[in-house]
Amino acid sequence: MGTSQRFVQILEFETDRIDEMRALAEEGEQRITGRADGPTRRLVLKDRDQPNRYLVVIEFDSHEEAMRNSDDPETSKFAERMAALCTRPPSFTDCDVQDTTEFR
Repeated sequence: MGTSQRFVQILEFETDRIDEMRALAEEGEQRITGRADGPTRRLVLKDRDQPNRYLVVIEFDSHEEAMRNSDDPETSKFAERMAALCTRPPSFTDCDVQDTTEFR
């Protein structure tokens, strides 16, 4: 795997406009699919106890690739449009992947 370590960003947001958020996400997916510095995986989670709260786990091959993606002006535009659909500002948590286990 070389010296680079996989990197995950966790995005937490609240919205009462999830259909619009999904449409925006689909538009963003088309833009980043297949890009060398784009994410490798995305997992969207809905909080069962807080209906308008969501978590998105976005995996990159490395922190450096995630930062190149973040520096893209299109990513900034996407983030602004996404924040406009939120009922409170989204939060981001940056994580270095320590271990993964596939059970199936």
